[in-house]
Amino acid sequence: MLTAGCGSGEDAIAGAAGQPNDFAGSKNPVDDFSSGSTGDSSNTGGLASNEVRVTMEVPGGVTSDGEPTRRNLRIVQPDRVSVYYTNPALQNLGEPPISSRTDSEGFTIIEFTEGLPLGPDVIIDASYGNTRMRALAADADRDVKVNPFSEYLVRNTLSSYTAGEFQTILDCVADEGGELCLNKYVWSTLADQVHDFEIEIPSNVGLGGALDILEDRGDFARYVSAMADYAVLDETSSGKISASSADYNSVFLGIELGQTFLESTLSGSGQWGVRTAQEEVLTDDNGTGYVYPALTLTSFDAFNIRVTSLANDIPYDREALIHQAGNDFFVRGSEYWERNTHSSSPGAATLLEDTRLLAGRALYQSITGRGSSKIIGWTRNPYYLDAFTSAPEDETTGPDRVISGYFSAGKAIELEADGDQLRRLGTLEDQYLSVLEINLLRKEGFDADSLNGRDYNMLYLGTRFSDETTPLTIEAGVGQWQISGGTVDQSQSFTSLQRDSSGTVTTDSTGTRAESWTLSNRTSRLSNGDVDIGRLNLDITTASGDFQRPDIGVGASTPDGTLMAFNLDDGPLGDGILIAAEQTANTVPASGQFRLQGVALALTSQTNRLRHFDNALLTIESSSSATLSPTSLTSTHSVDDETVTKPALESLADIDLALSQLGDGRVEFTAGNLVLEGFHTASQDQFYLRFRTTGGGEEQIGLLVATRLP
Repeated sequence: MLTAGCGSGEDAIAGAAGQPNDFAGSKNPVDDFSSGSTGDSSNTGGLASNEVRVTMEVPGGVTSDGEPTRRNLRIVQPDRVSVYYTNPALQNLGEPPISSRTDSEGFTIIEFTEGLPLGPDVIIDASYGNTRMRALAADADRDVKVNPFSEYLVRNTLSSYTAGEFQTILDCVADEGGELCLNKYVWSTLADQVHDFEIEIPSNVGLGGALDILEDRGDFARYVSAMADYAVLDETSSGKISASSADYNSVFLGIELGQTFLESTLSGSGQWGVRTAQEEVLTDDNGTGYVYPALTLTSFDAFNIRVTSLANDIPYDREALIHQAGNDFFVRGSEYWERNTHSSSPGAATLLEDTRLLAGRALYQSITGRGSSKIIGWTRNPYYLDAFTSAPEDETTGPDRVISGYFSAGKAIELEADGDQLRRLGTLEDQYLSVLEINLLRKEGFDADSLNGRDYNMLYLGTRFSDETTPLTIEAGVGQWQISGGTVDQSQSFTSLQRDSSGTVTTDSTGTRAESWTLSNRTSRLSNGDVDIGRLNLDITTASGDFQRPDIGVGASTPDGTLMAFNLDDGPLGDGILIAAEQTANTVPASGQFRLQGVALALTSQTNRLRHFDNALLTIESSSSATLSPTSLTSTHSVDDETVTKPALESLADIDLALSQLGDGRVEFTAGNLVLEGFHTASQDQFYLRFRTTGGGEEQIGLLVATRLP
């Protein structure tokens, strides 16, 4: 049996950990690209365990000398380097115990004689001419980049803390509570991950201009801010999942807006894209193996150390719709793209009050088209994970669901083979991606018959791309299911947002659907044989075979059947996601705060806009009122100008909502033209909502998830 990546999908950590980081030695990622690594290089050759190398990178506006590197920066040797303790005022409080040397390539090597720093209180300060930049010494890969990204991090995190907060952080680093405080490792992660962001600095700006560009990048600024808040948590927050290991079936939807340069006749055009999780079949001389979309959580509990580690590996298909000036449309379906993978490097996370899973996450690069005339490298920026986890059933099982939404910008980069290496050429695409990820606990021996005789609320978001008279359709629906004998009887209402071939935008809120569907087990082929682990087929009439493609989509259920999710795949609903939760007689909680995540697609006659709800807030005030505090990352494609804006942070004023409870767990929040319609779970800690609003000539539709905060 061949296994690769997650192998049979049994352990995503094993799969992700098996991918090598090929940026060993002194490779410069300006022209080198490898899969199974994040975007940053790591030059640690010749270093002792308590040494770091200082690599200074300046914008092109500072000098045209030096070695060009990724993000349009240049590697230079600093005129001066100093190391010192600091505080929130960024004062020089004296030098820690160090020694320094220069290696054979001219780089400064610093030895921390009492051990490498872990906290934010040790700074490496480097100057080149009149340009001075700083970096945290606590960098996970020990190749400390001193550049605009590290300077932004120092300026915008340390100075944001009060003296008390900073002392809390230092107490965590020193384990003052008498047990390991895992959040001390936030700093080495953060100092390293800011260099994984693929944000190009224009060649004509200096340090001030570079910092302005980073501040204007809402995704980068939000990531740094969220990680700075995360670092203030102390050791009491570092919980662990109950089980030693828990494996999850992943349902994954990525909605992207970007700009394509891949085809010369369409270069500069805007582009919608959708990514949906898929099973991957791998065959070689040893046989055939199946890779299933998966998340793995693992807990370590020894010597009073409480650690939760996570990794995911999600094969996905992609479809794209190019929208050229003059309203010409071109579909690039899944057959146009080689199957790709959305995979994260294994890393520690904080489990907060058995409700939130928090972490800074880095995504691996991937490569498609190896051996062909069009080799493409795919990059993905880090993101801050703020996921909901359910309360475990007992001490031997993990949470039955891990629900999250996050944003990750990226690029497609043309590569060319150079011996056994791949070299970067030009950028083929800029991509701004909003992700919704539903991870449901696997259970061997799951039987879809356990869903019979039960009633569910459901909603979905689907997209359809076409070369014909209606190039773009975005459809969002809500409804109810009754399952009996594998047959899904249903009543749905749905709204369609469309753009026709002339560019005209219309909406239709009168759609209904009442035909029955078929629900069945989808057996998985694992290393121990064919097993039912909670994966499901959703078909129109006849149930698909275990290894056939179903009519509507592939999904999964929690072990108790209270929540299901499906990836819609080229069926009547298009490509997207469908979520169903068992109906409940419980009412909406009387109060509480809920993290709001999700995506909306917004159209005018002249623009396309992606709106990612970036850890916004929904506050239940009473049984009939609520408040929405909308925070989003937005990117806009102007059709005639053929421009796509970088992700910008949009923080709007609070919106007062009227809350209506419609029975069986169904709810509706309204404020003028804004309508959030959907349902909550019996546990009263999750809302799944269709988003709909209109204003200023713009029509918006999407899907949101609101999950309870501690």
